[in-house]
Amino acid sequence: MTSQSAADPAGSSRPALPAAERGATVIPDKVVARIAARAAQEALAVLTDTCAASAALSAPRASVTAGGGAARLRLTLDVPYPLDLAGASRHVQHHVRERVTRLTGMHVTEVTLAIEHLAGADGGEHRRVR
Repeated sequence: MTSQSAADPAGSSRPALPAAERGATVIPDKVVARIAARAAQEALAVLTDTCAASAALSAPRASVTAGGGAARLRLTLDVPYPLDLAGASRHVQHHVRERVTRLTGMHVTEVTLAIEHLAGADGGEHRRVR
């Protein structure tokens, strides 16, 4: 009676191919962009303490340039006001980099942010200062 190995259930005598020769998983740029936009939304939710501020924010938008297992991300987003923009930007960049790396396995070389709007938590974005 012969026993079959768990790694080779068919019992063939062919050696397993090295990982580099077995192929690769390809993740389209559009999917990576969606992951990045969702991660930015998660990061902003942590920074936003009121529902009114969250409702005033548009969903983040992302674009990706990827190749060779690395990705460069560009995010356009709205942030609540008042807020420490430098600290919030670092938080969003770090969270997006970590989430995209964890979910895709890609090395994120750059996360660029473009803040499009500052949204007031009290709806005061249309007030004028006298």
